[in-house]
Amino acid sequence: MSRPVAISEGIYWVGSVDWNIRHFHGSAFSTHRGTTYNAYLIIDEKIALVDTVYGPFAEELIAKLKDLLGSRKIDYLIINHTETDHSGAFPAMRNLYPEAKVVCTQRGLEGLQAHYGAEFDCTVVKTGDTIRLGRRSLTFIEAPMLHWPDSMFTYIPEEALLLPNDAFGQHLASSGRFDDEVDGAVLLDEAAKYYANILMPFSRLITNKLEEIKKMGLNIKMIAPSHGIIWRQNPGRIVEAYARWAEGKGVAKAIIAYDTMWQSTKKMAYALLDGLIAGGVEVKLFKLSVSDRSDIIKEVLEARALMVGSPTINNDILPTVSPLLDELVGLRPGNKKLGLAFGSYGWGGGAQKIIEERLKAAKVSLIEAGLAVKWVPTASDLERCFQVGREIAAKIKD
Repeated sequence: MSRPVAISEGIYWVGSVDWNIRHFHGSAFSTHRGTTYNAYLIIDEKIALVDTVYGPFAEELIAKLKDLLGSRKIDYLIINHTETDHSGAFPAMRNLYPEAKVVCTQRGLEGLQAHYGAEFDCTVVKTGDTIRLGRRSLTFIEAPMLHWPDSMFTYIPEEALLLPNDAFGQHLASSGRFDDEVDGAVLLDEAAKYYANILMPFSRLITNKLEEIKKMGLNIKMIAPSHGIIWRQNPGRIVEAYARWAEGKGVAKAIIAYDTMWQSTKKMAYALLDGLIAGGVEVKLFKLSVSDRSDIIKEVLEARALMVGSPTINNDILPTVSPLLDELVGLRPGNKKLGLAFGSYGWGGGAQKIIEERLKAAKVSLIEAGLAVKWVPTASDLERCFQVGREIAAKIKD
């Protein structure tokens, strides 16, 4: 079991590291590197616990609190977000500290009552509300739909410390608790994957929230999210990344995601790949039946073009292709991405039109009508795919 970690004088990480989890949100999100459930204890004249942990890790949280507090009691239990990976230990905290006042948004109160069904002493807060603990104070900032309606940030101005729950987090289990204690490339890669798979639909709201925080003039020297590591060395790095991802412009990169039955669609995918490479852009190619969908979506985040291919089967697409398109419709990558449907067919087509409709629903702008060939692509068909790849590369670079 991990021990408490001091992140500032009198402020401690009291969360848990989940080294073994490999899927999150059911099975929708792969977590190859595990995750953490972060909670933070502020010891002052009064004591506050900001967020709890996932229910199965409640005993670890209790052990840390008893280690730090002894017989002292918690005065405030701050719930930034009621999703059970953060509020799962709420009943255990209520049993251990029944006199603690719960602090959350109005939507947070509704969420707690729905999940745990108990009456408790609660203070509902809005943006700008403050609680004084003694030398320190807690200021609250509502952040609805980042990524639930109940979400809020807790800010400690005396420490220039932001506790934003799911914002700025990553699914990453590590022995270090801070950004300067882990591989920076891995850290940013997991942060991008987290944003792409969870926060991408709320990009406009994120842009607005970043502007709101900027106007509030908050001094932020450290960001301590509820998953992954704490940004203490360079918190501006993740804020800048969020601003860039929310804007959605991307980089000169293309994604090809396909599946194939008898290699015809595969041949088209590789011809497109060659054309894009010849056009001078970065490309990543994924065969959907052997690739992780969450990883593909992470790559889509900063790509300017997305090409999806499938042969036609039963007037439809292959079953392995559908889940990616379904997820993209929900995540809505945006109109700044260029899209192309491609694939082969036999006696009847249809897959390319279905892919096009799904890409349109995902707010991806189609480059041209679907690129389809009958049976097996000829040399001229593959040359056409190659040239389309070059044309898309030119559009990406423009």
